[in-house]
Amino acid sequence: MRVRKLTFAALAVAATLSLTACNDEDLTGQGDPSAASTVSPSGGSGSESSKGSDGSEKAGGQQDTGSGSESGSGSGGGGAEKCRTDDLDISATDGTISGDSEGMVVVEFKNLGGKDCVLAAYAGVDLKTGSGSLSAERTGQEADTTVLKDGESTFFGVTYPMNDSGGSGVSVSALLVTPPNETKSFSVEWPSSNTLPVTDGSGSSVRVGPMGSAGQGGES
Repeated sequence: MRVRKLTFAALAVAATLSLTACNDEDLTGQGDPSAASTVSPSGGSGSESSKGSDGSEKAGGQQDTGSGSESGSGSGGGGAEKCRTDDLDISATDGTISGDSEGMVVVEFKNLGGKDCVLAAYAGVDLKTGSGSLSAERTGQEADTTVLKDGESTFFGVTYPMNDSGGSGVSVSALLVTPPNETKSFSVEWPSSNTLPVTDGSGSSVRVGPMGSAGQGGES
């Protein structure tokens, strides 16, 4: 009996030590606050990175807003702004070629703004006539955006029906020219002695070509 009592006592001590060891392991995993709050330096809430629209990562969740030092310019603009009326020297010359059935006025835009600027396809052109204002229609020619270098010029043509009736026709005094995407117009003296025919509207119209559609001296 003495031997059995000692054996039971030994088993009881061993069971107590085993239970204590298990409790110690649980406390080690849960009781250390630093073990639960450790965050990897490359991720986690404190230094989370995010991707912008271009796929590049921005540290600290910074969003890529797309803003930068370049200003918008449209297609082929290369960062240049639109050409403004006040920065352009606008003039017109008679580009009519002898024998042609239509007359032509060549309008020149010279950039004096001190920096490159952008011109869209068409300018607005109105003719001041003895019978009122006449708006030129676009020719419909395909044209790209033009980057006008500082100090350089571009030319476009305005074609019109010439008066061959023998009568006085309709006199033209000036061209009212508005650069693309601008609201301020510039008045240019009509450079030709030709007049427009008196018409009921069935004849050919006054048309304006896109930027670069005419060269200096009226060459297309």
